[in-house]
Amino acid sequence: MTTKRTSPTKKFQDLLLKFSQADEMKLRKSLEQKLWDGYGMERAVFVLDMSGFSLLTRKYGIVHYLSMVRRMQLTTRPIVESFEGTMIKYEADNCFALFPSPLTAVNAAVAMQHAFAASNLLTSDDLDIHIACGIDYGRILVVGGEDCFGDPVNRASKMGEDIAASGEVLISKDAYNLIPTEANIKARELKVSISGIEIPAYAVEYKQS
Repeated sequence: MTTKRTSPTKKFQDLLLKFSQADEMKLRKSLEQKLWDGYGMERAVFVLDMSGFSLLTRKYGIVHYLSMVRRMQLTTRPIVESFEGTMIKYEADNCFALFPSPLTAVNAAVAMQHAFAASNLLTSDDLDIHIACGIDYGRILVVGGEDCFGDPVNRASKMGEDIAASGEVLISKDAYNLIPTEANIKARELKVSISGIEIPAYAVEYKQS
């Protein structure tokens, strides 16, 4: 007789439920530690957003844009993997991935910008893909390789989806400071507002095609 194993996602959800139902602070602390012990890790979080969703969808229709989303997925996955990254999920026109370091995340982001710039030479303007990227680094919860949670995820999402302009790669100052000087990654400093709090960040400078 085989014993059915509980999936990491189900176990994670069960622990969260136990936490929410616990009355004693000591038990909550114990459950919180269990979650971090089982699912916590330090990673560079990368979030990509395709630019111009509303405008292109209104102008050409959702099928047109979804075809571009599919091309984005097929282009980004091998780049993520080639820079030691782990693909977490695609959500609408966003890509969420984790990397071992801010440097590998930045290199992957720049490679993607160049890849889309090159592919856009072969497509008509209405099918050109433009992206914005956000990167942060820190301790996060990673659930079954399917989702991730934590402040670095929130900050990377905000920078990639809401703040970065088309063609930009934004990275938090904390993550940027972890990039070795010899990597020669150039960036200009800026301040971004996330949930009403201003945090220092950088826009990576690279030569766009």
